[in-house]
Amino acid sequence: LKWHGKDRATFLEKIVVGDIGGLKDGAGCLSLVTNASGGIIDDTVITNAGDYVYMVVNGATKFGDMKHFQEQLDQFDGDVTMEYLEDSMQLLAIQGPGAAAAVSKLLPDAFDLERMAFMTGTNTTLDGIDGCRITRCGYTGEDGFEIAMPAENAESIAAKLLEDETVNPTGLGARDSLRLEAGLCLYGHDLNETINPVEATLAWTMGGPKGRRRTEGGFLGVEHILKPDGKLQKVAKKRVGIMGMKAPAREGAEIYDVTGETKIGVVTSGTFSPCLKRPIAMGYVDTGLSKAGTEISIKVRGKMQNAAVTKMPFVESRYYRVPE
Repeated sequence: LKWHGKDRATFLEKIVVGDIGGLKDGAGCLSLVTNASGGIIDDTVITNAGDYVYMVVNGATKFGDMKHFQEQLDQFDGDVTMEYLEDSMQLLAIQGPGAAAAVSKLLPDAFDLERMAFMTGTNTTLDGIDGCRITRCGYTGEDGFEIAMPAENAESIAAKLLEDETVNPTGLGARDSLRLEAGLCLYGHDLNETINPVEATLAWTMGGPKGRRRTEGGFLGVEHILKPDGKLQKVAKKRVGIMGMKAPAREGAEIYDVTGETKIGVVTSGTFSPCLKRPIAMGYVDTGLSKAGTEISIKVRGKMQNAAVTKMPFVESRYYRVPE
């Protein structure tokens, strides 16, 4: 999506929790679209592209998102328009330690990838093709890029990337294990319209306690997320990491206290970690039992397994930092 008009940032700050007006040219952020109850409609990456704002939402939720955006636009008295790029553009993600070397082969000679910070984006050519965009971001906990190009050029650019023997095509199963190892949420599993940013431990997307979005609010459902002074509302459950079980606990597995008698939550994502060679999971538990190190039990295939609340990420993230 592209957002146009002089009031675009003002409007976006009514529908997402992040500081969009404060984004410098080329800078982006992960933000959350909230509903009137404070629940999360979607997570999104938003970038200040200069004369417009560039927004990427989840493919599975895009039509519901745009219906919500239009409803809010109809109530907004200001200069802003939403442009849906439909199928005119395609997006490829290339992730991992070798991503920069592989992508650099498609970029103009003068493009300085070394000075491109994480969560920044710009328009460019790719393999000589105009109308492309590159953003240094991703959902794996690694350095990487999301590159957008005209739909008719997507296949040729993908093929060009795959000419590099260090580049491999990767499915969503691998992406899912990587994002879980990085402690990142998957919408529709770890996030939904009944879960708010505080419960999801994503309050950082609103900025610090004294930041503008925390003190001014102004977004949909804010009264369910923040107190009038900008402090976080208390919540009954929180998202946590879980380790220690012998078998993988999958989505929907019930979480109990250490005695195995009182149900305290549910697993929302779980897998066998390829990097750690052990099961990991993410889920929601009663706030009083959400502290790292708390011993718990999980019912896996009808049997109780010992486990413990764990800090995330499970695997240390390696996001790119510009050399000083």
